[in-house]
Amino acid sequence: MATNYAALAFGENSKALQEQNGSRAVYSRIEQQPAKELGRHEIGFIQDRDSFYIASIGENEFPYIQHRGGPKGFLHVVDSMTLAFADFQGNKQYISAGNAISHPEVSLFLMDYSKQVRLKIYAKAEIVDAVDHPDLLADVSPVGYQNITERIILLHVLAFDWNCPKYITPRYTAEEINTVLVPLHEKIKRLEAEIIQLKK
Repeated sequence: MATNYAALAFGENSKALQEQNGSRAVYSRIEQQPAKELGRHEIGFIQDRDSFYIASIGENEFPYIQHRGGPKGFLHVVDSMTLAFADFQGNKQYISAGNAISHPEVSLFLMDYSKQVRLKIYAKAEIVDAVDHPDLLADVSPVGYQNITERIILLHVLAFDWNCPKYITPRYTAEEINTVLVPLHEKIKRLEAEIIQLKK
């Protein structure tokens, strides 16, 4: 069930600091806003990501942050409140997976560095055996990937929020750079060919 992100994020200490620094009234109103499910805008943004960060809580009570990457869409949208991704065989440390067993509460950051946009998600993680869910396995398995999927991580979304872009440093993927540079390279080739013809 959807929850208001601010109401879930703000603990008593956060509220006390907001009160001390003059922002409590604004954030109190934000906490009263109705909870939302993932809409078309959020779903499109998620489907277009090729990476995300996931934070879990260890049995040592420390947070652990892991980067996950893959082709666009590897973080699969099951429905308006559920995401899923394939957990491939890796270094066999199983830190995030182990954390999710004792503390299923996780937090995700999905970044679009070039547009300076960030989507934050609170969710509860559920680990399921890939063998027991062949249809879901087909949905979360990127085309052409040869990696062995050991399990599927389901993320039951509790709340989400779009974050301030102020301090996001713009960065660009090779794909984004090529989109800009390829036409320029083609133009340079045409101009070089014209120069050669003029010299003749």
